[in-house]
Amino acid sequence: MFHPLQVREIERLTDDAVAVTFAVPPELRAAFRHTPGQHIALRRSVDGQEIRRTYSICTPATDQPVLVLRVGIRLVEDGAFSTYALKELAVGDTVDVMAPAGRFTLEPRPGRFVGIVGGSGITPVLSIAATLLAQQPDARFCLIRSDRTAASTMFLEEVADLKDRYPQRFQLIHTLSREEQQAGLPSGRLDEARLRSLLPALLKIDSVDGWYLCGPYGLVQGAERALRAIDVPRTHIHEEIFHIDNGTPTAPAAATPAHSTVTATLDGRSGSWPVHDSESLLEAVLRNRADAPYACKGGVCGTCRAFLVSGEVRMDRNFALESDEVDAGYVLACQSHPVTEKVELDFDR
Repeated sequence: MFHPLQVREIERLTDDAVAVTFAVPPELRAAFRHTPGQHIALRRSVDGQEIRRTYSICTPATDQPVLVLRVGIRLVEDGAFSTYALKELAVGDTVDVMAPAGRFTLEPRPGRFVGIVGGSGITPVLSIAATLLAQQPDARFCLIRSDRTAASTMFLEEVADLKDRYPQRFQLIHTLSREEQQAGLPSGRLDEARLRSLLPALLKIDSVDGWYLCGPYGLVQGAERALRAIDVPRTHIHEEIFHIDNGTPTAPAAATPAHSTVTATLDGRSGSWPVHDSESLLEAVLRNRADAPYACKGGVCGTCRAFLVSGEVRMDRNFALESDEVDAGYVLACQSHPVTEKVELDFDR
Protein backbone atom coordinates (compact mmCIF):
# COMPACT_ATOMS: atom_id res chain seq x y z
CA MET A 1 0.00 0.00 0.00
CA PHE A 2 1.21 3.50 -0.87
CA HIS A 3 1.05 6.48 1.49
CA PRO A 4 1.69 10.16 0.68
CA LEU A 5 4.84 11.37 2.47
CA GLN A 6 6.22 14.89 2.46
CA VAL A 7 9.79 15.60 1.36
CA ARG A 8 11.62 17.02 4.37
CA GLU A 9 15.10 17.49 2.87
CA ILE A 10 17.00 17.05 -0.39
CA GLU A 11 20.78 16.88 -0.11
CA ARG A 12 23.13 16.89 -3.09
CA LEU A 13 25.61 14.04 -2.62
CA THR A 14 27.46 14.19 -5.94
CA ASP A 15 26.90 15.81 -9.32
CA ASP A 16 24.53 12.97 -10.22
CA ALA A 17 23.10 11.81 -6.89
CA VAL A 18 20.89 13.16 -4.10
CA ALA A 19 19.65 11.97 -0.74
CA VAL A 20 15.91 12.51 -0.26
CA THR A 21 14.47 12.50 3.26
CA PHE A 22 10.76 11.88 3.91
CA ALA A 23 8.96 12.83 7.09
CA VAL A 24 6.71 10.07 8.45
CA PRO A 25 3.63 11.26 10.38
CA PRO A 26 2.89 9.64 13.75
CA GLU A 27 -0.03 7.57 12.44
CA LEU A 28 2.22 5.89 9.85
CA ARG A 29 5.31 5.23 11.94
CA ALA A 30 4.41 1.61 12.62
CA ALA A 31 3.90 0.97 8.88
CA PHE A 32 7.26 2.53 7.97
CA ARG A 33 9.48 0.91 10.59
CA HIS A 34 12.17 -0.87 8.61
CA THR A 35 14.76 -3.57 8.99
CA PRO A 36 18.29 -2.46 8.00
CA GLY A 37 18.76 -3.14 4.27
CA GLN A 38 15.14 -2.77 3.16
CA HIS A 39 13.89 -0.51 0.37
CA ILE A 40 10.83 1.57 -0.44
CA ALA A 41 8.99 2.02 -3.73
CA LEU A 42 8.19 5.54 -4.94
CA ARG A 43 5.34 6.26 -7.35
CA ARG A 44 4.49 9.09 -9.70
CA SER A 45 2.35 9.57 -12.79
CA VAL A 46 3.78 10.80 -16.11
CA ASP A 47 1.37 11.50 -18.99
CA GLY A 48 -1.18 9.22 -17.40
CA GLN A 49 1.29 6.36 -16.96
CA GLU A 50 2.18 5.13 -13.50
CA ILE A 51 5.91 4.87 -12.78
CA ARG A 52 7.34 2.99 -9.80
CA ARG A 53 10.97 2.82 -8.70
CA THR A 54 12.60 1.23 -5.66
CA TYR A 55 15.31 2.90 -3.59
CA SER A 56 17.09 1.49 -0.57
CA ILE A 57 16.78 3.15 2.82
CA CYS A 58 20.08 4.48 4.13
CA THR A 59 18.67 5.65 7.48
CA PRO A 60 19.64 3.53 10.51
CA ALA A 61 16.76 1.54 11.95
CA THR A 62 16.27 3.10 15.39
CA ASP A 63 13.52 3.62 17.93
CA GLN A 64 13.74 7.40 17.83
CA PRO A 65 10.39 9.15 18.43
CA VAL A 66 10.67 11.13 15.17
CA LEU A 67 10.85 8.75 12.23
CA VAL A 68 12.32 9.81 8.91
CA LEU A 69 13.21 7.78 5.83
CA ARG A 70 16.22 8.75 3.73
CA VAL A 71 17.05 7.22 0.36
CA GLY A 72 19.88 7.74 -2.08
CA ILE A 73 18.94 8.35 -5.73
CA ARG A 74 21.51 8.32 -8.51
CA LEU A 75 20.69 9.73 -11.93
CA VAL A 76 20.10 7.05 -14.56
CA GLU A 77 20.30 7.98 -18.22
CA ASP A 78 16.73 8.74 -19.39
CA GLY A 79 15.49 7.67 -15.96
CA ALA A 80 11.88 8.76 -15.55
CA PHE A 81 12.07 8.99 -11.76
CA SER A 82 15.73 9.75 -11.09
CA THR A 83 15.65 12.71 -13.51
CA TYR A 84 12.57 14.05 -11.72
CA ALA A 85 14.20 13.56 -8.31
CA LEU A 86 17.39 15.42 -9.23
CA LYS A 87 15.88 18.21 -11.30
CA GLU A 88 12.30 18.85 -10.15
CA LEU A 89 11.55 17.37 -6.74
CA ALA A 90 11.54 20.01 -3.98
CA VAL A 91 11.25 20.21 -0.20
CA GLY A 92 7.56 20.26 0.74
CA ASP A 93 6.47 18.12 -2.22
CA THR A 94 4.46 14.98 -1.53
CA VAL A 95 5.41 11.59 -2.98
CA ASP A 96 3.51 8.29 -2.85
CA VAL A 97 5.67 5.83 -0.91
CA MET A 98 5.16 2.11 -0.33
CA ALA A 99 5.92 0.60 3.07
CA PRO A 100 9.44 -0.87 3.43
CA ALA A 101 10.06 -4.29 1.89
CA GLY A 102 12.92 -6.55 0.89
CA ARG A 103 14.96 -9.42 2.34
CA PHE A 104 18.49 -8.06 1.85
CA THR A 105 18.59 -7.47 5.59
CA LEU A 106 20.60 -7.98 8.74
CA GLU A 107 18.88 -8.07 12.12
CA PRO A 108 21.57 -6.71 14.46
CA ARG A 109 23.41 -9.49 16.29
CA PRO A 110 26.95 -10.12 17.56
CA GLY A 111 29.45 -11.24 14.94
CA ARG A 112 31.68 -10.15 12.07
CA PHE A 113 30.11 -8.95 8.85
CA VAL A 114 31.43 -7.69 5.53
CA GLY A 115 29.85 -5.51 2.85
CA ILE A 116 31.18 -5.48 -0.72
CA VAL A 117 29.51 -2.66 -2.63
CA GLY A 118 29.81 -0.72 -5.84
CA GLY A 119 28.52 2.79 -6.50
CA SER A 120 25.02 3.36 -5.15
CA GLY A 121 25.11 -0.14 -3.67
CA ILE A 122 26.40 1.60 -0.54
CA THR A 123 22.86 2.75 0.30
CA PRO A 124 21.34 -0.32 2.05
CA VAL A 125 24.71 -1.42 3.44
CA LEU A 126 25.12 1.97 5.12
CA SER A 127 21.88 1.35 7.04
CA ILE A 128 22.97 -2.20 7.86
CA ALA A 129 26.41 -1.14 9.18
CA ALA A 130 25.21 1.92 11.09
CA THR A 131 22.39 0.03 12.83
CA LEU A 132 24.55 -2.99 13.63
CA LEU A 133 27.39 -0.98 15.17
CA ALA A 134 25.01 1.21 17.20
CA GLN A 135 22.97 -1.67 18.62
CA GLN A 136 25.53 -4.46 19.03
CA PRO A 137 28.75 -3.61 20.92
CA ASP A 138 30.08 -7.10 20.12
CA ALA A 139 29.65 -6.69 16.34
CA ARG A 140 32.24 -5.67 13.76
CA PHE A 141 31.73 -4.54 10.19
CA CYS A 142 34.16 -4.31 7.28
CA LEU A 143 33.09 -2.22 4.28
CA ILE A 144 34.81 -2.84 0.95
CA ARG A 145 33.56 -0.31 -1.55
CA SER A 146 34.33 0.53 -5.16
CA ASP A 147 33.55 3.81 -6.93
CA ARG A 148 34.58 5.37 -10.21
CA THR A 149 36.12 8.51 -8.70
CA ALA A 150 36.23 10.28 -5.35
CA ALA A 151 33.81 12.91 -6.68
CA SER A 152 31.25 10.23 -7.60
CA THR A 153 31.32 8.58 -4.17
CA MET A 154 27.99 8.69 -2.31
CA PHE A 155 27.71 9.13 1.46
CA LEU A 156 31.34 9.99 2.07
CA GLU A 157 30.56 11.91 5.26
CA GLU A 158 28.33 9.19 6.69
CA VAL A 159 30.98 6.51 6.16
CA ALA A 160 33.67 8.78 7.64
CA ASP A 161 31.44 9.27 10.68
CA LEU A 162 31.25 5.50 11.21
CA LYS A 163 35.07 5.37 11.15
CA ASP A 164 35.26 8.12 13.75
CA ARG A 165 32.63 6.64 16.05
CA TYR A 166 33.69 2.99 15.85
CA PRO A 167 37.44 2.98 15.09
CA GLN A 168 37.96 -0.48 16.59
CA ARG A 169 34.89 -2.12 15.08
CA PHE A 170 34.50 -0.55 11.63
CA GLN A 171 37.02 -1.17 8.85
CA LEU A 172 36.93 0.62 5.49
CA ILE A 173 38.66 -0.42 2.28
CA HIS A 174 37.95 1.94 -0.60
CA THR A 175 39.10 1.56 -4.19
CA LEU A 176 38.54 3.79 -7.20
CA SER A 177 38.30 2.31 -10.68
CA ARG A 178 39.10 5.45 -12.70
CA GLU A 179 41.30 7.51 -10.40
CA GLU A 180 44.51 6.99 -8.47
CA GLN A 181 44.47 7.41 -4.69
CA GLN A 182 47.26 8.84 -2.56
CA ALA A 183 46.79 6.01 -0.06
CA GLY A 184 45.04 2.68 0.10
CA LEU A 185 44.50 0.17 -2.66
CA PRO A 186 45.71 0.75 -6.24
CA SER A 187 43.02 1.86 -8.68
CA GLY A 188 41.06 -0.69 -10.64
CA ARG A 189 37.80 -2.62 -10.60
CA LEU A 190 36.89 -5.03 -7.83
CA ASP A 191 36.52 -8.00 -10.15
CA GLU A 192 36.54 -11.70 -9.27
CA ALA A 193 40.30 -12.21 -9.66
CA ARG A 194 41.16 -9.20 -7.53
CA LEU A 195 38.76 -10.15 -4.76
CA ARG A 196 40.01 -13.75 -4.66
CA SER A 197 43.49 -12.50 -3.79
CA LEU A 198 42.44 -9.45 -1.75
CA LEU A 199 39.90 -10.95 0.66
CA PRO A 200 42.12 -13.61 2.32
CA ALA A 201 44.82 -10.98 2.78
CA LEU A 202 42.42 -8.60 4.52
CA LEU A 203 40.20 -10.90 6.55
CA LYS A 204 40.05 -14.18 8.37
CA ILE A 205 37.48 -15.66 6.01
CA ASP A 206 36.06 -18.37 8.27
CA SER A 207 35.38 -15.84 11.04
CA VAL A 208 32.89 -13.82 8.92
CA ASP A 209 29.26 -14.48 9.82
CA GLY A 210 27.68 -12.78 6.81
CA TRP A 211 28.66 -11.21 3.48
CA TYR A 212 26.47 -8.48 1.96
CA LEU A 213 27.02 -7.80 -1.76
CA CYS A 214 25.27 -4.88 -3.41
CA GLY A 215 25.73 -2.92 -6.61
CA PRO A 216 25.87 -3.56 -10.36
CA TYR A 217 25.26 -7.08 -11.64
CA GLY A 218 28.87 -7.64 -12.71
CA LEU A 219 30.34 -6.66 -9.34
CA VAL A 220 27.89 -8.73 -7.32
CA GLN A 221 28.29 -11.83 -9.48
CA GLY A 222 32.08 -11.49 -9.50
CA ALA A 223 32.13 -11.10 -5.71
CA GLU A 224 29.93 -14.17 -5.27
CA ARG A 225 32.20 -16.29 -7.48
CA ALA A 226 35.25 -15.06 -5.57
CA LEU A 227 33.66 -15.96 -2.24
CA ARG A 228 32.63 -19.41 -3.41
CA ALA A 229 36.15 -19.98 -4.73
CA ILE A 230 37.55 -19.36 -1.24
CA ASP A 231 35.01 -21.75 0.30
CA VAL A 232 32.48 -19.31 1.77
CA PRO A 233 29.16 -21.18 2.30
CA ARG A 234 26.37 -19.97 0.02
CA THR A 235 24.15 -19.49 3.06
CA HIS A 236 26.52 -16.77 4.32
CA ILE A 237 26.23 -14.71 1.10
CA HIS A 238 23.44 -12.15 0.65
CA GLU A 239 22.99 -10.22 -2.59
CA GLU A 240 21.09 -7.27 -4.01
CA ILE A 241 21.48 -6.15 -7.61
CA PHE A 242 21.14 -2.42 -8.36
CA HIS A 243 21.87 -2.28 -12.08
CA ILE A 244 21.08 -4.89 -14.72
CA ASP A 245 23.18 -4.82 -17.88
CA ASN A 246 21.44 -5.32 -21.22
CA GLY A 247 23.59 -8.39 -21.75
CA THR A 248 22.43 -10.09 -18.56
CA PRO A 249 21.22 -13.59 -19.44
CA THR A 250 17.56 -14.51 -19.30
CA ALA A 251 15.73 -17.81 -19.54
CA PRO A 252 14.95 -19.04 -23.08
CA ALA A 253 11.63 -17.72 -24.37
CA ALA A 254 8.72 -20.11 -24.60
CA ALA A 255 5.19 -19.63 -25.82
CA THR A 256 2.39 -19.40 -23.27
CA PRO A 257 0.16 -22.51 -23.47
CA ALA A 258 -3.15 -21.98 -25.22
CA HIS A 259 -6.03 -21.11 -22.86
CA SER A 260 -3.67 -20.62 -19.92
CA THR A 261 -5.19 -19.20 -16.73
CA VAL A 262 -3.79 -17.88 -13.47
CA THR A 263 -5.54 -18.10 -10.14
CA ALA A 264 -4.22 -15.62 -7.60
CA THR A 265 -4.91 -15.00 -3.93
CA LEU A 266 -4.26 -11.48 -2.70
CA ASP A 267 -5.36 -9.95 0.61
CA GLY A 268 -7.55 -12.97 1.25
CA ARG A 269 -9.47 -12.73 -2.05
CA SER A 270 -8.97 -15.08 -4.99
CA GLY A 271 -9.76 -14.88 -8.70
CA SER A 272 -8.94 -16.65 -11.96
CA TRP A 273 -8.09 -14.91 -15.24
CA PRO A 274 -6.68 -15.76 -18.68
CA VAL A 275 -3.00 -15.16 -19.43
CA HIS A 276 -2.35 -13.67 -22.84
CA ASP A 277 0.51 -14.88 -25.03
CA SER A 278 3.94 -13.61 -23.80
CA GLU A 279 2.25 -11.89 -20.84
CA SER A 280 3.77 -12.31 -17.38
CA LEU A 281 1.62 -13.62 -14.55
CA LEU A 282 1.88 -10.23 -12.84
CA GLU A 283 0.54 -8.47 -15.93
CA ALA A 284 -2.38 -10.88 -16.10
CA VAL A 285 -3.20 -10.30 -12.43
CA LEU A 286 -2.81 -6.50 -12.73
CA ARG A 287 -5.39 -6.36 -15.52
CA ASN A 288 -7.91 -7.56 -12.95
CA ARG A 289 -6.42 -6.58 -9.58
CA ALA A 290 -4.75 -3.17 -9.69
CA ASP A 291 -3.58 -3.70 -6.09
CA ALA A 292 -1.21 -6.55 -6.99
CA PRO A 293 2.20 -5.79 -5.45
CA TYR A 294 5.08 -4.75 -7.69
CA ALA A 295 7.73 -2.08 -8.01
CA CYS A 296 10.56 -2.62 -10.49
CA LYS A 297 9.13 -5.30 -12.86
CA GLY A 298 12.75 -6.27 -13.56
CA GLY A 299 13.20 -9.24 -11.25
CA VAL A 300 15.34 -7.19 -8.86
CA CYS A 301 13.31 -5.86 -5.93
CA GLY A 302 11.26 -8.94 -4.97
CA THR A 303 8.08 -6.94 -4.27
CA CYS A 304 5.98 -9.27 -6.46
CA ARG A 305 7.16 -12.44 -4.69
CA ALA A 306 4.41 -15.08 -4.60
CA PHE A 307 4.08 -18.72 -3.62
CA LEU A 308 3.46 -21.14 -6.49
CA VAL A 309 0.58 -23.25 -5.17
CA SER A 310 0.18 -25.38 -8.29
CA GLY A 311 1.25 -25.56 -11.91
CA GLU A 312 4.63 -24.80 -13.45
CA VAL A 313 6.16 -21.48 -14.49
CA ARG A 314 9.31 -20.21 -16.22
CA MET A 315 11.09 -17.22 -14.68
CA ASP A 316 12.95 -15.02 -17.16
CA ARG A 317 15.19 -13.50 -14.50
CA ASN A 318 15.67 -13.77 -10.77
CA PHE A 319 17.89 -11.34 -8.92
CA ALA A 320 15.75 -11.11 -5.77
CA LEU A 321 14.98 -14.58 -4.45
CA GLU A 322 17.51 -16.69 -2.58
CA SER A 323 17.94 -20.30 -3.70
CA ASP A 324 16.16 -21.60 -0.60
CA GLU A 325 13.13 -19.42 -1.42
CA VAL A 326 12.99 -20.83 -4.95
CA ASP A 327 13.34 -24.37 -3.57
CA ALA A 328 10.47 -23.63 -1.18
CA GLY A 329 8.21 -22.71 -4.12
CA TYR A 330 8.41 -18.92 -4.38
CA VAL A 331 8.54 -17.11 -7.73
CA LEU A 332 8.70 -13.54 -9.00
CA ALA A 333 5.35 -12.86 -10.65
CA CYS A 334 6.79 -10.12 -12.88
CA GLN A 335 9.21 -12.60 -14.46
CA SER A 336 7.01 -15.70 -14.47
CA HIS A 337 5.23 -17.16 -17.49
CA PRO A 338 2.96 -20.22 -17.36
CA VAL A 339 4.31 -23.53 -18.63
CA THR A 340 1.14 -25.43 -17.71
CA GLU A 341 -2.38 -24.40 -18.66
CA LYS A 342 -3.32 -23.69 -15.05
CA VAL A 343 -1.17 -21.86 -12.52
CA GLU A 344 -2.09 -20.80 -8.99
CA LEU A 345 -0.26 -18.11 -7.01
CA ASP A 346 -0.62 -16.95 -3.44
CA PHE A 347 0.68 -13.42 -2.75
CA ASP A 348 -0.31 -13.64 0.94
CA ARG A 349 2.15 -16.34 2.03
